[in-house]
Amino acid sequence: MELHINGKTYSVQSEGDTPLLWVIRDELGLTGTKYGCGIAQCGACSVLVDGEVMRSCVTPVEGVKGRNITTIEGVEEDPIGQRVVAAWVEHQVPQCGYCQSGQVMAATSLLKQTPQPSEAQIAASMTNLCRCGTYNAISAAVQDLAGGGPSAAAEKARMQAATAANGRGMRS
Repeated sequence: MELHINGKTYSVQSEGDTPLLWVIRDELGLTGTKYGCGIAQCGACSVLVDGEVMRSCVTPVEGVKGRNITTIEGVEEDPIGQRVVAAWVEHQVPQCGYCQSGQVMAATSLLKQTPQPSEAQIAASMTNLCRCGTYNAISAAVQDLAGGGPSAAAEKARMQAATAANGRGMRS
């Protein structure tokens, strides 16, 4: 069976009912997409299929045959994906980073479908789990991309002022 992933065509040998996640990671060696829960709840395995976010851990590979699949390795080939990755860096979103490939894919999908989402649309779309609790930074990055959030510099200045006011300033 042939799969179209990140602009390339791959011939895969996996059985049709094999989850797409395992084909991407094990057969093709694209390990940026992560295994989190195996039941489509956490979103670490999120990829884009024809521009829409999909949980690859429960998606049979035969169901995406002939469709365009984008993983985290290819997201920056898309102008919106480039902007999302840049916003993640600017806002210093990741802590451990394990869930972030899925978070980036979810944000990219949202912004492709709704270029200027409301706060409610962001909250409804950004449902991936993050054990480090970077939800505020994720929301701020997406709001910036949507044109409604504070700039990273303003947010950083606000955080530094709040930290200093609490007497817990960073020391080197």
